[in-house]
Formats: sequence, structure tokens, C-alpha cells
Amino acid sequence: MPAYKILSKQKIAPDIFQLEVSAPLVAAKFQAGQFIVLRPLPDSERVPLTIMNADRKAGSITLIVKAIGLSTKQLCEMNAGDEISDLLGPLGRPSEIGKYGTVVVVGGGVGTAVAFAVAEALKNAGNHIIALSGARNKDFVILEEDFRSIADQVIITTDDGSYGKKGFITHELEALYAQGIQIDRVISAGPLPMMKLVSDITQKYNTPTVVSLNPIMVDGIGMCGGCRAVVGGKIVFVCVDGPEFDAHQVDFDSLIRRNTAYRAIEQQKEHDCKLDEQLAGDVKGG
Repeated sequence: MPAYKILSKQKIAPDIFQLEVSAPLVAAKFQAGQFIVLRPLPDSERVPLTIMNADRKAGSITLIVKAIGLSTKQLCEMNAGDEISDLLGPLGRPSEIGKYGTVVVVGGGVGTAVAFAVAEALKNAGNHIIALSGARNKDFVILEEDFRSIADQVIITTDDGSYGKKGFITHELEALYAQGIQIDRVISAGPLPMMKLVSDITQKYNTPTVVSLNPIMVDGIGMCGGCRAVVGGKIVFVCVDGPEFDAHQVDFDSLIRRNTAYRAIEQQKEHDCKLDEQLAGDVKGG
């Protein structure tokens, strides 16, 4: 099996890390919008992660990871030189890249990494890119310089006004419409409530809008059915039918309910894991 070695690790925000991982076959085939599924340790749960970008020459991929659940915390505790147990990808359908005109890319939280990969591909296709990136506060602003290197305009917002403009990123989207800017397409990635609001706004202006969905996912190849969502009144499997969909066709309410269904179980599992570690330490200590 190939060795998926962590080549570099950088903390870019509280509990958010940027990892460069050796994965030559994945890097060679990656297209914007696709993702991977990995297990940090042999006994870890599988976790889907979006590829921010790929360096085909170096044979590496870049991941942005927030240590929020058990598996992502295990991954973020690893360091350069460590090897990830297993990694599968690239998975999912690539983004639809074309020359549309003015494209607004809306990223929130670690969804900003998803938005970056697509924004870069759209810029290379000749589009005018306006990047909107929202964060809780200054400490959580990520990838700003990366966006400034490819976008024609970058707008940063923070909920508390500690950096950029104060308020939610969706307010800036509404402001662009209020300024009379012709928006030909909107791409959004981030928390589901944010994407739902983006969809509600753009639907009023009949602007084609694409969202990258992030449901619960297990195998990533359409076998388990865990990532099912309702789009256009039909059941889809996000891992093979997506992850990108027409935002105006997505049933966000049902997806939000599904994404929170196992939160209590995840928290309990993490608690039990810590308890096991503590007991093991007590035994070793006599």
C-alpha cells in the first residue's frame, strides 16, 4: 500500500490545520470540487475531507482540517513525518467549470477551503471572481492571502467585527446585489445554515447557484447510503452524485436534521475514549 505521509503541518486558526499529504495518484487525478476519505489511525472512523489543491509535480494534496470530532482530532494530533492509515480518492464529481462572467464565491469556516479550489479553477477559466469569506472573529480568518492571489476582489467579514467588515458574509452578498453588480453565478461552501441563506438570497435574483454539501458520510462510494440528501424532490447520494448541487433544489432543512442526528453519540464516544486513556494511565501508574 502507498504511504500517505504528512509532509507538513501548519496551524492556521484555533483547532484548524493545513496539512500537505503525500498522495501522488490522488494528486494526478484531482479536479476542483472533489474530496477524499481517510482514516488517521487503523481504528479511526472514516472522515471525508475536501482537497484544497493538489501539486501534481510534488505528488501531494493540501487539506484543511478542523479538529471537531474524534477522527479529525486524531488527524490533527499527527505531525509531519507521520503516516495516515489509509486514504481514498479523489471522490465525487468535479465542479462544473466554465466561463460564466462574474462569479461570487462564498466560503464560511473550513468551507473556505472548498471555495478556494473551485474559485481558482473558475479564475483560470477566465471568470471575474469576487470572493466572500466569513469567520467568527479575526483568529478564525483563513486562506485570505490565497484568495487574494487569485480573486479580483476579496471581502472578509467577522461576526464580531474584529477583522474586515462586521456581520455575516451573506449581508455582503446582498450588498453586491444592492450595488447593481451583475452576478452570473454563485458558488457556496460552508455551514449548512449559511448555504441555505445564500440560496434564499440568490433565488430572489434568479442567479444560478451551486453549493458543496457536507453530509454525514461513511464509505464515500455510494454503498452505505449515509450521505443521502433530498435534491429536487429526489434522494441523491452526495458522495457519488455530488458533492455539488443546484442550491435552489436542495432540501436544506432535512439535511440539517440528518447532520445533527449523531452529535450526542459522537460526543459520548469521544468522552469514552478519553476515559479509556485516563484509566490506562492510572493502571500504568500503579
